[in-house]
Amino acid sequence: MLIETDRCLIRNFEEKDIDEFMSYRNDEVWMRYQGFKGLTKQEYEKALLKDAALHEGVQLAIVLKDSGCLIGDIYLKQETNSLWFGYTISPLYARRGYAYEAVNGIIAWIKEKGIDKIFAAALPENIPSINLLKKLKFSFVGMNEYGEEVYTL
Repeated sequence: MLIETDRCLIRNFEEKDIDEFMSYRNDEVWMRYQGFKGLTKQEYEKALLKDAALHEGVQLAIVLKDSGCLIGDIYLKQETNSLWFGYTISPLYARRGYAYEAVNGIIAWIKEKGIDKIFAAALPENIPSINLLKKLKFSFVGMNEYGEEVYTL
């Protein structure tokens, strides 16, 4: 899978991405609102370096076009004719519009696939993520069983 935006490529993970992925994913302060953290290199390799179908859930790398540097990741999971997604940007690349750009790219790709509903969830205290969803015109629809706010587009 390859999705291109102005500055980024969203693609499957490669072995060369794992160390950089671990550097932000295992940062307990930065990742306080996220799951899928605190694993070993072997556990991340097993989870990320496999071909997964959308209905199983897939984690994709966000890399800069000009350098190939990993700057974040996006998780996608299809359920019938809807798709859930989540996103993380490394703190080294935060507040530069990369999350907005990457998520917009994912939304366009999802719509091209003919998927009717797009969902995202965030803990209520994760204000930056909620603000991004609102900026992207997502609407609040309720709370899930994990205490997260659920948004749809």
